[in-house]
Amino acid sequence: MASKPPKGDPVQDAPKIAGPKHAAAGLTAVAHSLRTAHQQMGVKRTALTLLGVNQKNGFDCPGCAWPEPEQRHTAEFCENGAKAVAEEATLRRVTPEFFAEHPVAELAGRSGYWLGQQGRLTHPVHLPEGGDRYEPVTWERAFDIIAEEINALGSPDEAVFYTSGRTSNEAAFLYQLFARELGTNNLPDCSNMCHESSGSALSETIGVGKGSVLLEDLYKADLIIVAGQNPGTNHPRMLSALEKAKRNGARIISVNPLPEAGLERFKNPQTPKGLTTGAALTDLFLQIRLGGDQALFRILNKLIIDTPDAVDEDFVREHTHGYEDFAEAARAADWDATLTATGLTREDIETCLRMVLGSRRVIVCWAMGLTQHKHSVPMIREIVNFLLLRGNIGRPGAGVCPVRGHSNVQGDRTMGIFERPAGAFLDALEKEFGFTPPRAHGYDVVRAIRALRDGEAKVFFAMGGNFVSASPDTGVTEAAMRRARLTVHVSTKLNRSHAVTGARALILPTLGRTERDLQGSGEQFVTVEDSMGMVHASRGRLEPASARLLSEPAIVCRLARRVLGAGSRVPWEEFEKDYATIRDRIARVIPGFEDFNARVADPSGFALPHAPRDERRFPTATGKANFTAAPVEYPELPKGRLLLQTLRSHDQYNTTIYGLDDRYRGIRNGRRVVLVNPEDARELRLADGSYVDLVGEWKDGVERRAPGFRVVHYPTARGCAAAYYPETNVLVPLDATADTSNTPASKSVVVRLEQSVTD
Repeated sequence: MASKPPKGDPVQDAPKIAGPKHAAAGLTAVAHSLRTAHQQMGVKRTALTLLGVNQKNGFDCPGCAWPEPEQRHTAEFCENGAKAVAEEATLRRVTPEFFAEHPVAELAGRSGYWLGQQGRLTHPVHLPEGGDRYEPVTWERAFDIIAEEINALGSPDEAVFYTSGRTSNEAAFLYQLFARELGTNNLPDCSNMCHESSGSALSETIGVGKGSVLLEDLYKADLIIVAGQNPGTNHPRMLSALEKAKRNGARIISVNPLPEAGLERFKNPQTPKGLTTGAALTDLFLQIRLGGDQALFRILNKLIIDTPDAVDEDFVREHTHGYEDFAEAARAADWDATLTATGLTREDIETCLRMVLGSRRVIVCWAMGLTQHKHSVPMIREIVNFLLLRGNIGRPGAGVCPVRGHSNVQGDRTMGIFERPAGAFLDALEKEFGFTPPRAHGYDVVRAIRALRDGEAKVFFAMGGNFVSASPDTGVTEAAMRRARLTVHVSTKLNRSHAVTGARALILPTLGRTERDLQGSGEQFVTVEDSMGMVHASRGRLEPASARLLSEPAIVCRLARRVLGAGSRVPWEEFEKDYATIRDRIARVIPGFEDFNARVADPSGFALPHAPRDERRFPTATGKANFTAAPVEYPELPKGRLLLQTLRSHDQYNTTIYGLDDRYRGIRNGRRVVLVNPEDARELRLADGSYVDLVGEWKDGVERRAPGFRVVHYPTARGCAAAYYPETNVLVPLDATADTSNTPASKSVVVRLEQSVTD
């Protein structure tokens, strides 16, 4: 039997601290997975549900976007995937009676953990203007309210349509189609806050804003560099792929400011060895200073160029552009500046170089540790330079591997969820549907918050996600949301965004991935795209949490019919009735999806084309892969300050908090902790266990403060600190963003630590 949700927020005043672990997964992870699942679903439902996760005829995990192997285990999920499924398939319910008992002001004072633990939403609810709590509302009235507010706008560009990475391909395609028929490209999404820097850098350099490897390439690699990523918590199934790569002879270099248990040793619970000692993964750990990765790859590139016969001259000559300018910049790399920027020793870097030169097939993987800095785009371009030098793009076992977070975030972008759409995509939409899409660029996340703040946007509609908790500069973001006329959230569960509302607000409950989707033509399935460009079906099997839920495609179709009226040229009723008709239109609009319905019938799915990977063709402005020669940058750190990165705990996925522990880092029963190198702590006179306020420092002079954090002496890189988000998003200035991509710079926040008044 499932347990009841907590009545009150847990006390986090005194977190328990032990040393960091040196291995991930194993039987402990299995036990944690099952305990969480049993608490949410009960024993029988746990077994029925988890056995369908990531199976060929099952449903795609609503957690991360890591791909599935061709040969699946019976249990093809990780600990955090089990937690994500358990929270969606929970037997707990949030009914209209719950909202009657809990005013919005009370909900706003609750933690994200408490809100998420209450269970699944069962009814659409409305917060009327001047009201203090949500009230049940019919679907028809909910759509009327949205139509009233949208039709009262002075321009379609006063509406913002946000998308979370959980949204299916079918729902995402319909959502952007509705927004563009309405007349706006205001389609910010969670990519704006994570891998936008990757897409910007890769589009410019290789012509495709996605990774260039498939899962099988990891098994063929000689060397895998994992930079700015913690797969043990954020993408645990990646550890199985790294373990297999090691068995096949690969070596692994991890580049990170923090040692992470998952990259040290992996105890695969599906193997006999994993139940005992496990497998060591990392051969070389480079404990780099935050933001120093561009300098590291620049010096490696200099050393490769200076090594006789190390450059693949045939590849460079035939397939690349801009080599001479890049090589001149690389040769100018300075050792002293590099060591300052990276915090590494010359011996560390030379050891890394020997491993690179001894490897013919090299893959570089990365995640948020590289994408959320001011100079993230040139940083990732420098990685592309590194791979191009030795021909490591477009051959088996080699390439770029940005590891995406949410389960369909890459698919949503492929479907057209983008505020700056390509002209060819808009042309295809116009040809297929007979209306003229807007051409002016819309708002990304940061620009959408500014527009709401400044009164230039008045309606905010979110297809999933927890926008308020995911966004930077919490005080500014929340004030901006409260200026809206209407905020709407399509959700499965409660989160903080539901308690930070416009003058009016709606929560529209939707089906989860685990649930059956019955429409007019029968049972439906949806599709997703994983982090490596594989597209496959996802079929829920559970009965919906409530008879009043609508699917995301149904919500979009009914919304479009109500807002756009009889003048719409899009067959919205047909799309709601039969999702195959949506896929037929996707096949005619988006390259790579030809014969979509036939190809997705293959239980393994299909790979989208990728010109650099498949044929060493680079669809850039030059027609070749582009070397770039940006100046090397790294964050400057004033004396007496630390460079803070925001990160997740192990009991967390994105903004969803499953629990209050971070097992691999030795932290229990608390999230308001800051990890500080012991030497830095001594210099700053910060005792382990003392309490401090984190105070951000930025050029605008605004004080941004996160109070009451326990100091934990921890083996971080010198000068660097770490603390969990969303609690520390308050410290990230809205205007502190990456050049080109406009991604919030959450991994290089200058802070001072002041003793808390309550300490």
